[in-house]
Formats: sequence, C-alpha cells, structure tokens
Amino acid sequence: MLKKQVVIVGAGVTGTCIARELSRRQLDVLIIERASDVCEGTSKANSGIAHSGYDAKPGTLKARFNIEGSRLMPQLAKELDFPYRNNGSLVLCFDEADMGALNELLERGRTNGVEGLKILSGDEVRGMEPNVSDEVVAALYAPTGGVVDPFLLTVAMAENAAVNGVEFSFDTEVTGIEKSSEGYILSCEQYPSIRNGLDSPGSLQIHADIVINAAGVHADRFHNMVSDRKIHLTPRKGEYCLLDKKVGGYVSATLFQLPTAKGKGVLVTPTVHGNLMVGPTAVDVEDPDKTDTSADGLNAVIATGSKSVKNLPSKGNIITSFAGLRAHEDGGDFIIEEVSDAPGFIDVAGIESPGLTVAPAIGRYVSELVDGMCHPQMKADFTATRQGIPSVALADTGERRRLIEQNPLYAKVICRCELVTEGEIVDAIRRPVGAVTLDGIKRRVRAGMGRCQAGFCTPKQVNILARELGVDISQITKKGGSSGLLTGYPKDEKDITRKGGASHE
Repeated sequence: MLKKQVVIVGAGVTGTCIARELSRRQLDVLIIERASDVCEGTSKANSGIAHSGYDAKPGTLKARFNIEGSRLMPQLAKELDFPYRNNGSLVLCFDEADMGALNELLERGRTNGVEGLKILSGDEVRGMEPNVSDEVVAALYAPTGGVVDPFLLTVAMAENAAVNGVEFSFDTEVTGIEKSSEGYILSCEQYPSIRNGLDSPGSLQIHADIVINAAGVHADRFHNMVSDRKIHLTPRKGEYCLLDKKVGGYVSATLFQLPTAKGKGVLVTPTVHGNLMVGPTAVDVEDPDKTDTSADGLNAVIATGSKSVKNLPSKGNIITSFAGLRAHEDGGDFIIEEVSDAPGFIDVAGIESPGLTVAPAIGRYVSELVDGMCHPQMKADFTATRQGIPSVALADTGERRRLIEQNPLYAKVICRCELVTEGEIVDAIRRPVGAVTLDGIKRRVRAGMGRCQAGFCTPKQVNILARELGVDISQITKKGGSSGLLTGYPKDEKDITRKGGASHE
C-alpha cells in the first residue's frame, strides 16, 4: 500500500493551487486525477474571467475569496508567467426600472471591498465601448476585472508544484474512500496510458493522513463516502461560442448583463489571447460528465449576447463551441472546511463562479487548515517562480532570432493559424507534468486553437508526440482514455517506421 501524508483528489485549478501552496511545506503530497492531464474538467471550460468581486453576497466564502483572489492574480501572473490582462468589466442595465438592482450591486461590491466601482450612464458606456447596445441605459464599471488563461494558470500551478516535490497520478480514478485508524484508505483504479504504461496497472490502495476533496462536480460523492452529513452538488452546464481573432477587438472590457439566480448570465468578452467569447448558458443537468453542446443552447448564447452589443459579429466567425459544468451547491456558497465527523478530510466543494479567480486564495486557506492539522515546517529552498514556454507568435524579430539560434526547432512552424513551432510543442511535452495528448499540447502552447481547429497540424503533432514519448503513433490520443486518433495502417505501409514516421504526416 502506498502511503502519503496528503492526497488531493482532483487536478483542476483548485487542486493545483492547493498543491502549489502545500509544496512550500515539508510534506509528502500526491494529486490523483482520473483524466490524463491537469485542467480536464471544469477548469478547461469556463469564461477565463478574473472577477472583481461585486456579485457575491457579503459575508460568504465566495465574497471573501473573490476579493483575495482578484488581488493575488496580477502578482501570480508575473511569478508564474501565465497570461493575465486587467481589462475591466461592465454590468449592463437595459431598463431604468432595473437601476435599483444595479445600485444594489454597487453597494454589495463596496461592502465586499472592491475598489474603483462606479455607475456610468449609457452614453459614458458607449464612449468606452462603441459597440455596446443603444438599449443600455447605465452600467456598473469595475476597473479591477480581468481576463486570464485558465489552462496556463492551472498548468503553471501544477508545474511549480511538481518542481517543488508534489507528485501527480493521472489516469487514476478514486473508486472508494474509507476511514482508517490513522487517516483514510483510498481505493483507486489505474488505467492503461502513456503515463501509467500501456498494460493496465490495475487496482491501487493509498493510505493518506489527510485527504483534500477538490473533485469538482464529483466532490459530493467523495464527501458522502466518509460523512453522515450529506451534501449535494448540481452540475450546471454552460455553453460557449469562441469567435475568430479578427473580431477579438469588438469590445475591450468584459460585458456582463445584470445577474440572475443562476449566475452572472451571458457575457461578451475578449480573451487574453485576442479572441471574442460569448456565453455561458446555465442549465442544470443530472450527469456530472455531460458536456455536449446543443443547437438550442448555442443559439441562446448568440441571441442573449446580441442584446449586449450591436451586430454581434458571430456569422462566419465562430471557430468552435464548447460546454463546461459548474458544481452548484444547494446552499449557494463554497464548502471549504474539515468535515466535522471525518477528521483529516477537507472539503473544497461547490466551487462554481468565481472559481477560477478564487483558486489561488483557496490554495492559501486550505494550506493553513493543513498547517493546523500536522504543523509542517516550511521549506528553505522553495522555488516561487516559473518561466513559461516562449511564444514565437508574440516574440519580436530579435527574440525569434535568439530562440532559433538556441533551438532550430523554433523555426519550424507546425500550427499555422496560431504560429506555433515544433520547438514550443517539444517544450510542452518535456516540461514538468508535460503534455501527452493533443489537448495537452493545445492547452500549453495553443497549437490547434486557431481558425482551422487543428485541421492542418494534427498529423504533425501526432508524430512529434510519438517521437518524444517513444510510443507508436497509434497510442496517441486527443485527450487520453478512448479518444484514439488512428484505427490501423494501410496495407502498403507495413514496412514504414511507425514511431513518429514522417510518412504519416
């Protein structure tokens, strides 16, 4: 039986932020993730917004951690080298009769401690954002709002945690948790994969002194395995449309509509990489893994987003759509605490919006809970910074020349839409907690995220992955598990070299 001091269940943005904070301490920490990579659940399918904190009810954990997370984000982006932009946000009001609700948001935000909030007239809003609807009569302006890359925030936290000693176990599903005399026994199933080995490793048991339940929409299931005080999470599906970069400047701030009981509603926002994004819907579903999109949902996104701006440039510019699930807790707030009847078991559950923003603050808070349980010493040699993968697309001529001189692979373009080179892809694979799938590469260096959505570069990426990982190209997947890309070989290609062979491009 494997023994660990701390086991974190879930390698999304919350789990990796907790891991990074715990890696400051002299602790033996393991993250278990059933998917093939970090950022495979809710963390990969959200708005990428760093919320300022005016929406949460004062006194809630959402309000507390939103303010803390918003203030941490700019410095963390510098320390860990992930994209973040302070673009501000606007909550749009379309009817004078709703001004009371807008003013209530203003007062709520001020109570929470949000800085710089103010109400703008419709004309002032259009002076800032010329494409905002003529129907807008006023807006709440929050200058501290921002946009962030949710993938690279998660990857940065995971890499930094790994450099500081945290271990990761991917393609590993927790199937049961039982109390023991000294901690918890986690029963796990390890699935065959490039990381685990292509022959199934089978079952695994792990003894943990402390368990941190950061399992997203599945967190209630793990809580209910160890506690008589049951909790319930509802998966709330949100569908999005991502638009081409050529219309990415249609708005500069993030545009919200007045929130409803189900959330902040459909937004129109630039992304940190220059696209335009519209969404999400908010539909409660039963299946915690149901992330399909629908014509009705995507039509609703465009129709509702079109209320915020004039002539939303969606026609011919939608390059992809996607859906994500948020874990809505029945009480409406986060649950972050040691379970009263399960000592040593910490819930981090119900982390819905503003979950991306609050994750770094939750990481600090949970690490303090762990401090109170086992009193670990702080590391003298903790590495606080991380350098990201250089981007040829963003580099100037001099920087590109230097990159190519250091590594000629930075001169070979693989993804034409996003100008991603083989050097960047190889770096993404070789990093700590490196990519082993096409989606893993995409999230780290954006190969396949452009207009053609990997139509051109997929075969080339498959060959690079196979070569770098030392496996047959038939073992390369889109996102692990059963998402294989190849089903066999043509008869006239029996004699080719199958490990990354150039003839498969």
